[in-house]
Amino acid sequence: MEVKDFYPWHLDIAKIWIQSKDRFSHAWLIYGQEGIGKFDFCLTAAKTILCKNANPFACNCCSSCHLMDKGNHIDFRVVVPESLREHYQISNKELEEYSSFNPSTGGKPSLEIKIDQIRELEEFFTLSPSLGSSKVIVLGPVETLNQASSNSLLKILEEPLGDTVFLLFTHAIQKVLPTILSRCQRLSLPIPTPEVATDWLIEKGLQNANELLLMASGAPLKALELSSSEYEPVHFWISDFIENLNFGTQIDYDFFVDKLDKIPNTQWVNSLQSLVADLLLSINGLEVRFYKSLEGEIRSIATKSSALKLTDLWKYLIDRQRLSSHPLNKKLFIHSCLQKVYICVGK
Repeated sequence: MEVKDFYPWHLDIAKIWIQSKDRFSHAWLIYGQEGIGKFDFCLTAAKTILCKNANPFACNCCSSCHLMDKGNHIDFRVVVPESLREHYQISNKELEEYSSFNPSTGGKPSLEIKIDQIRELEEFFTLSPSLGSSKVIVLGPVETLNQASSNSLLKILEEPLGDTVFLLFTHAIQKVLPTILSRCQRLSLPIPTPEVATDWLIEKGLQNANELLLMASGAPLKALELSSSEYEPVHFWISDFIENLNFGTQIDYDFFVDKLDKIPNTQWVNSLQSLVADLLLSINGLEVRFYKSLEGEIRSIATKSSALKLTDLWKYLIDRQRLSSHPLNKKLFIHSCLQKVYICVGK
């Protein structure tokens, strides 16, 4: 788990927050759009809080900073759902150190933060800080807490320990329980300006930074994820799929299911939503927003499409996005979504 420096779009707000007296509150809820780096913000903030020579940010030289970088700081804990350990680049060693997940036990990783993960913090609370005056816990996304773990966390927040700082983060503050909200100070992380985000993506080597940023609704980390991963680029499957829709050829569902089975559901459903949005824009005589490199094909499809059917399809995909974290059968879920799009658009 790499502890990065603050992202360029976080620097100003981080400096103001760290130098504020309110920073020493026992619980903070960091919130904002998914894909802007809230988890990394929390890690870097934790490193700064624990640093022996912060001025105003972590020095990256003291023993505390070195332990954070190695992933074994005794005064730090991170709590995330087991299913997100790879997304947040938490190694097996760090899982053993920081959470209840044991890779050797097998089974399907949980999508939720479980009560056992909260209970395992109890011993941590009883210990005095070893290297400084504070201990830090990073926990989230808060909306993944189930009822039992929410209640357990709430009890902890109701009886704060003076030397422990909670840095909670959420992608959807509207889903956080009011009782938890009431016990936290809040820090909103805004989406970066297109100029700042684009410059950062170009520095990362992205050739089509503007297009990817549009696809990611302005979130630079999400755009970076869309550009490349251990899976094939998103453009590979979506361009082939759009070509099938344009020519009205029969979809090879097995081919696309095999590709999308390796991609997080929220990602490819979002790509389909972007396609439908572009089709609706084109039907209304407006420029496409998301797939500019495929504008010709999209305009061709739009001329054969019904605005009413596309609107219904948009509502359908919003509903599928809500279910994307809990499909009973992923392959069937993918097939049904693609089939729905083909029926509404490709025929």
